Amino acid sequence: MIGDGYGEVRGQGDGPEIAGGYGEVDVPAGIQQALTAFLDRQEARLTAIGPELAEQVQVARDATSGGKRLRPSFCYWGFRAAGGDPTGALGEPIMNAAASLEMLHVSALMHDDVMDSSDVRRGAPAAHRRFEAMQRERSARTGHGADPAGFGVGAAILLGDLCLIWADELLHTSGFDATALARASQYFDAVRVEVTAGQYLDLLAQASGESDMDLALRVLRYKSATYTIERPLHIGAALGGGDERLIAALSGYGLPLGEAFQLRDDLLGVFGDPAVTGKPAGDDLREGKRTVLIAYAVDHASPAQLTEFDRLFGRQDLDADEIQLLREILQDSRAVQACEDLITERTEDALYALDLAPLADEVTRKALTDLAVAATSRVV
Repeated sequence: MIGDGYGEVRGQGDGPEIAGGYGEVDVPAGIQQALTAFLDRQEARLTAIGPELAEQVQVARDATSGGKRLRPSFCYWGFRAAGGDPTGALGEPIMNAAASLEMLHVSALMHDDVMDSSDVRRGAPAAHRRFEAMQRERSARTGHGADPAGFGVGAAILLGDLCLIWADELLHTSGFDATALARASQYFDAVRVEVTAGQYLDLLAQASGESDMDLALRVLRYKSATYTIERPLHIGAALGGGDERLIAALSGYGLPLGEAFQLRDDLLGVFGDPAVTGKPAGDDLREGKRTVLIAYAVDHASPAQLTEFDRLFGRQDLDADEIQLLREILQDSRAVQACEDLITERTEDALYALDLAPLADEVTRKALTDLAVAATSRVV
């Protein structure tokens, strides 16, 4: 499961409310404008191949609409941290470049939902369910056709691949010069490798049927901390001409904050309100996600609790009472409190590092402080 993205607080609004932008700019609005313009161009390109491809673009439009744009926001403020000027000729390029991370995120979500057989994303049908419904309607209309479920999976995988390609195109046609793009590309390449590796580790953890704290922590770092916060900051800073000292300082802030962010998402995946998360209650328990929360509970539960936990955890047909029983085990084993303590500790570490970071201005420091609070806020 990607918590609205490999470590994002999930839901129709992607978690804790981040109202508008920070400072003098509304980053989410700028990102939406960049994505809309890009997909307008892609629709013209694809429908020239065949009008049928319009439905792929429409699903991509829906998937890239809304949300809090955390990764693009961290990219933008990484750019500002390096002294990048968003008001002049680079105003549109930085929004385009930051939007590439949202497109990468959407690619990851589509693939993740297929792997997890998730029905819902951000309070709406997941991409493969959208395509499945389209095919079912076509089959009902014509009286024949491919299996709707199989078609949905295949179409979503292809669109996820296409979004991955588009992410690269968005960055490299953003408007930055070749030197800036070369600096940023090393971090863009790194995040794509790291998140894919983290996703495999997560898949392996589920397949093992065992909870291992070391593995859960590695998944936490590579599927979330680097992907959600650290690398977007690096990409933005590189585009802005930031030096190695700034890159290291941004890691000191981004890594612990990314871990706190995923820990919050893990808690919301079990205890969150579906109206906020956009996912069915207890979905992570049905999926059998081997998170830090689960690893701690397994290590600290009583033998009787562990027997009940093993009997229920990962069962797709869990009812409300069984979900509640699992929640009680997580509470009683102090796994929930341990995660809350880690969130507090990691967030404090991040803010301490931010205080020491050589940022270009105090507006950026304030924006990154606000983002840290928003990304880790308790919304259940």
